[in-house]
Amino acid sequence: MSICQADQRYYQGRRPKDILEQKFPMALIHEAVGVVVRDDSGTFALGTPVAMVPNIPGDPVKGVYENYADGFLFLSSGADGFMREIVDLPIEQVVEIPEVSVVTAQSEMTSVACHAVDRWQALADGTSKRVAIWGDGSVGYILAAVLRELYPDLYIAVIGTHHEKLDFFTMANDTFIASKLPADFSIDDAFECVGGAGSVSAVAEIIQVIRPQGNVILMGVTENPIAVETRMVLEKGLTLVGSSRSGRDDFVCAAKLWESPKFRSRIRRIVYEEEPVRTVDDIHRVFMNDLGTTFKTAFKWEL
Repeated sequence: MSICQADQRYYQGRRPKDILEQKFPMALIHEAVGVVVRDDSGTFALGTPVAMVPNIPGDPVKGVYENYADGFLFLSSGADGFMREIVDLPIEQVVEIPEVSVVTAQSEMTSVACHAVDRWQALADGTSKRVAIWGDGSVGYILAAVLRELYPDLYIAVIGTHHEKLDFFTMANDTFIASKLPADFSIDDAFECVGGAGSVSAVAEIIQVIRPQGNVILMGVTENPIAVETRMVLEKGLTLVGSSRSGRDDFVCAAKLWESPKFRSRIRRIVYEEEPVRTVDDIHRVFMNDLGTTFKTAFKWEL
């Protein structure tokens, strides 16, 4: 299993009171992999390693991704997550992976990056040569790794606020500290992975440096509304796209990426492996220790 910041917000109670009252009690964690212990359909052999898809589709709508269609259910948000002894899922919600490990436990976040890249490609149509990622956290890192694996020749810049975190982004062509970009810096498209209050300055900086008719993929989560300079959005003819969560096809993309040793090695660099969870006290331990982890915390679930 792996801890997401969304799970941390629920664990710490850092969501509006009315939201917490609606959702609790609830088992946490939506980033998990495991092995098949029973499959009445005969699709998977017992012991097959699989990634578990937390997004349960609602009513299918032509042209609408399953993670946005009305009626979908997201585990560890609107229903119990994977911190259970046995997880029972529809056959469509599991995807075979090469192995169960703390690296492949990042399948969900990798699928989120795959989904964002898919949304971007549908807009860019192969014409984008220079992209930049705002955000030096786990989302930005995994997105950069996915982009580099899928588009080896693409120019990728990463903009963040921590030198020590930017040093991890060895797959990027350039890294910069936010608000200190070169005077002539420009990009075709951008991915915003900052979230929170930092989204305000990130989006503003993107709008300044992106070329006319560029695409801005918004991935950062904010609890409060942020201001956007719509005058420049209109003047440049920009397209702003929200990209959140993922669907089964994106997990298939992630599963294929695990076949690349270089990609697995890149992801392993940001994963801190905790001791296994065997008791309720261990659950508290991994969530508290995660607060001091630079990127991702993963652990074996043995409760």
